[in-house]
Amino acid sequence: MGLLGRLLTGLALLLLPALASAQDFPNKPIKLIVPFPPGGPNDIIARVVGQRMSELIKQPIVIENRGGQGGVLGTDAIAKAAPDGYTIGIVSASSLVINPTMENVPYDVARDFAPVTLVTTVPEMLVVASNVAARDMGELVALARSQPGKLNFASAGVGGLPHLAGELFKLTAKIDIVHVPYRGAAPAINDLLGQQVQMAFLDLPVLLPHIKSGMLRPIALGAPKRAPTSPEVPTTAEVGMPDLLIENWYGMIAPAGAPANVVNFLNRVTNEAMSDPQVAQKLADQGLTVAGDTPGHFRDYIGAESRKWAKVIKDAGVGTTK
Repeated sequence: MGLLGRLLTGLALLLLPALASAQDFPNKPIKLIVPFPPGGPNDIIARVVGQRMSELIKQPIVIENRGGQGGVLGTDAIAKAAPDGYTIGIVSASSLVINPTMENVPYDVARDFAPVTLVTTVPEMLVVASNVAARDMGELVALARSQPGKLNFASAGVGGLPHLAGELFKLTAKIDIVHVPYRGAAPAINDLLGQQVQMAFLDLPVLLPHIKSGMLRPIALGAPKRAPTSPEVPTTAEVGMPDLLIENWYGMIAPAGAPANVVNFLNRVTNEAMSDPQVAQKLADQGLTVAGDTPGHFRDYIGAESRKWAKVIKDAGVGTTK
């Protein structure tokens, strides 16, 4: 055997354990990292989808909550895990798109992760306080233009999706409204209910009870389709603002370098779990829309979202720490 033959044989022997491991995957429990504390959307999705995945693969899926720095710490833990498919994560737009644009993070989204699938989307809805003299988008934009710098919008914090949604609204409608950041959605909603602020883009699920009670008035939904829970509310496209598409989203990722057949296996199992009617209903009850796609499509989606929000951040002059 020549030198080349011996080298190829040696390389094949080195690869055999990895190939064997990939072929019988999974043969032990899988760790599913949630980069936020228990109780939030990431955690709910991980537990609902993970339970069904565990039943399908006949292996435990262990949820590990690793909160901190707005999802950065847990996301970094996924990036630094062994790339064998036994550590995966459910992450959000903040982890993969907004945080890396707004601040220096210890991971590179394009280099350090293997996208598995988009799991769910959550539309953002524009609502106004009950004392605002606007019943639809046209009236709201006209009101804002008549009083530049006088109206304000609440958010769940600087740099979060509700903040960037408001900035995109300002750019799209060419209006001057003032950002009022809060430490979370709950205090922002409290001040909306108390008429201390005039409007906000927030996740649909947290707004629904107050819309149904009549305390907040819905203006438009930043999604491609109307929401089954609020079929009377038009989409932003229907009110003439197709570029004002604003959805939060959650997806599954693995560390970069995970074998392609393992990533594809996880993709198939996750999508099968989400297609279960009980799983889909549990997610729908939380205001979440089941997505599901291919690893390649999810990678492209992450890239498109990154470019979109980076442009908004730049055009709106939102401060960053990078």
